[in-house]
Amino acid sequence: MKKIEAIIREERLEAVKRALEVNSYFGMTVSEVSGRGRQKGIPLQWRVGEYRVDLLPKLKIELVLLDEDVPAAVNAIVRNARTGEIGDGKIFVLPVENVVRVRTGDRDENAI
Repeated sequence: MKKIEAIIREERLEAVKRALEVNSYFGMTVSEVSGRGRQKGIPLQWRVGEYRVDLLPKLKIELVLLDEDVPAAVNAIVRNARTGEIGDGKIFVLPVENVVRVRTGDRDENAI
């Protein structure tokens, strides 16, 4: 099993959710986060001059999937989150050792 953590633009969430649902990946957690990458934020003009917003709002989507489902899910996220501009985000794939469904006690693959 693997955990996918995808940091994406807020406005791309609906497209990414739909793409994951088409592939039958329904379970996910979405969190509002803020951060920055290589661009180190964005410069903005204001009355008194330029200033830099260095932590930009993003969304983090987390999914736990079987190993064989990871490539399709990652491709769906990339295709639907990409705008081609700096700040499109990142995807991290991490190993998952155990999963337990609290309601039933199901474990691992049965708990996904």
